Amino acid sequence: MTIGLLFVVAFLGGALNAVAGGGSFLTLPTLLYAGVLPVSANATSTFAMWPASVASAFAYRKEIGRARTWMVRLGAISLVGGLLGGLLLVRTSDESFVRLLPWLMLVAAATFSFGGRLTAWARARRGEQGSGTPAYAAPDHVRIPAWTLPLQLVIATYGGYFGGGMGIMMLAAMAVAGMTDMHEMNALKTVLAISINGVALAAFIVSGSISWAPGIVMVLGGICGGYAGASLARRVAGPAVRRIVIIVAWTMTGYFFWRR
Repeated sequence: MTIGLLFVVAFLGGALNAVAGGGSFLTLPTLLYAGVLPVSANATSTFAMWPASVASAFAYRKEIGRARTWMVRLGAISLVGGLLGGLLLVRTSDESFVRLLPWLMLVAAATFSFGGRLTAWARARRGEQGSGTPAYAAPDHVRIPAWTLPLQLVIATYGGYFGGGMGIMMLAAMAVAGMTDMHEMNALKTVLAISINGVALAAFIVSGSISWAPGIVMVLGGICGGYAGASLARRVAGPAVRRIVIIVAWTMTGYFFWRR
């Protein structure tokens, strides 16, 4: 029964990530319910959703090619931050992580709920200021502000440690920095997330933080769900799915505050 639950939840998490994001709001609580210790559950949740992100990046290969400069600069700092976050997690006790978890869920839920508005505001503000960037400018044609590097380091460290809402944080930062094409922003965000979670996973594996049995079941479920979600993404109303994820996110956040 537990194996079936893990597979189904990972399937739903992978599908949600493909359509609107927020799969970790399902996978992490389910691993805790299955009896996985808190730090290991967080590490295993990252492991479970990582292969589906790699598959998504392949679909964005054309847009990735137009973002080489941004990818090199932000990618390097993302690797550093992801490793820092991963190392920080494996050095956190289960008791400390349980105390932090409600607040991490709160940050993730708030970011998921309101991050889209921040991105839209930033894009509209740049349009009003007339930055001179064409409506479909490749990001390599946009100068990368110096402040994006330390900000990306903070986001990547958070992502390596926990990760919920990380993608929306990056999209908001990219919009403020001057990127205008949503497909290129999503492509860059996906590759950076793979880098952050990949290097954090290396720290998790070396430290023995992955719970392999439930993790492999969830990897299989996540890949299947990611494929199905990508297929349905063109037919499913994204805003409706997003509202469902927001409800789940705040419900899980309230639950973890209640059980403290």
